[in-house]
Amino acid sequence: MEPSPGGGGERIERSAGGVVVRSLAGVWHALLIRDAYGNWGLPKGHIEGGESLREAAAREVAEETGLTPEEVGPKIATVDWTFRKGRAIVHKYCTFFLMRSRFGNTVPQADEGITDCRWLPVPDAAARIVYKNTRAVVLRAGEKIGEAGW
Repeated sequence: MEPSPGGGGERIERSAGGVVVRSLAGVWHALLIRDAYGNWGLPKGHIEGGESLREAAAREVAEETGLTPEEVGPKIATVDWTFRKGRAIVHKYCTFFLMRSRFGNTVPQADEGITDCRWLPVPDAAARIVYKNTRAVVLRAGEKIGEAGW
């Protein structure tokens, strides 16, 4: 976390995550997680000291899904949003990377409120996500699969 240049109880947080994909019967699927509120999204989380965005993204995917990506590909996008945390206003930036796995066994991180993990065809995965900016990340990931040479 870092204070915002504007001060006034504002701060900036940075995190990283991944769109993990795998091919099933020739169709690319993306891995989604469901949070404690029943919302579907992507695995993501904070950056620990000394980690690069790419390292943090891979670690968060492994922690939240129990699945270690075999390959971390290109950056897909950085999305941002603002929310209130107590009396502070937080502006959060999350950078997502395309990741690949040939394996599908997942273990949701229950102690972090993750209730389910599910593989869905990329367009269906995007449609399942509530937040528009995250939905766009999944669709962009679908476009980047070919660029990654997978």
